[in-house]
This record gives sequence, structure tokens and C-alpha cells, in this order.
Amino acid sequence: MKTTLRNAILPVAMVLAFALSMVSCSSDSSEAAAPNAANEAALNAVYEYSSSELQLADLINEHRVSLGLNPLETINYISVKSEEHDEYMIGKNALNHDLFEQRSQDIIQALGAVKVNENVAYNYVTPSSALHAWLNSPGHKANIEGDFTHFGIAIRENADGKKYYTNIFIKK
Repeated sequence: MKTTLRNAILPVAMVLAFALSMVSCSSDSSEAAAPNAANEAALNAVYEYSSSELQLADLINEHRVSLGLNPLETINYISVKSEEHDEYMIGKNALNHDLFEQRSQDIIQALGAVKVNENVAYNYVTPSSALHAWLNSPGHKANIEGDFTHFGIAIRENADGKKYYTNIFIKK
């Protein structure tokens, strides 16, 4: 009986685990960091946006404005953190939200954010196809349409030319 029950539960647990991994990540903090030298360095971070990244930022803001929401401002430091996560996923050869809590806490400390959420995507050829997929996912759509003020975006390709996308949203 135990083996039969375990065999019946295991597939359900695996599907549930996969579904939960596809939901976007978020972190809330009511404690914003006090301004300091680290905050200043984060605000002055340099990031070179590709045309695809700029296109995705514009598409997200166009969608938000079409709903009467505020457009989000990019912060280079958040894009640097997004790029780091893309490179991490490429190294792992897997789409994931690994180390999100660390990224989130870093952004909270560096920028004084009170809320941080993240969308990731893999293997979409164009920014519009990645956005379309996110808008068809309730968790990702909630991030795009959420109560945020700023964001960062990075798109990186692996050796096979497959694209990894990380989009981090914050509220200051």
C-alpha cells in the first residue's frame, strides 16, 4: 500500500514543484537601506543596453501606459544584477530563480527598495515574444503590471544562441 501511494503522489508532487518553479519570485521589505557610499556607487553603475534590451523595456512601458500605469525607469544597477543572473543561468544551463533572495536583499540594501520581483525567460527569439509569454503567465503579468517604480533588464545568449532574459522590478 505504501509503495502504491508513493507512486501515485510522486508524479503529482513533481508537477506541483515544476509549476511552483515557473511562478515569478518576489521579496518585500519594509526596511529601506539608509543612503551611504554603496548606494551612491549602485546609482552610478554603468550598463550598456543592447537594442533588444531597450526594445523590451519600451514594450513593457508601453503595456503599462496602455493600462494607465506609470512607466518604469531603468536603473543600471538592476540591469547589472539581471545580467549576472543571466550569466548564472547560462552557466547552469537552466532557467531558474536561484539566489533570488540574495539578489533582492542586495538591491534593497544598495537602492533602498521596499519591494523586489523578478521575471525570467528562456529561448524566446524576440523581446516581444518574451513579453507575450510573460503576459500569458499570471505571476509574470502581475509583476509587469505591479506597483513598481523602476526596473532593470538583461538579455544574454548562450553558446547555442539561445537567449536568457532576466527582468527585475523594484519599488522605491
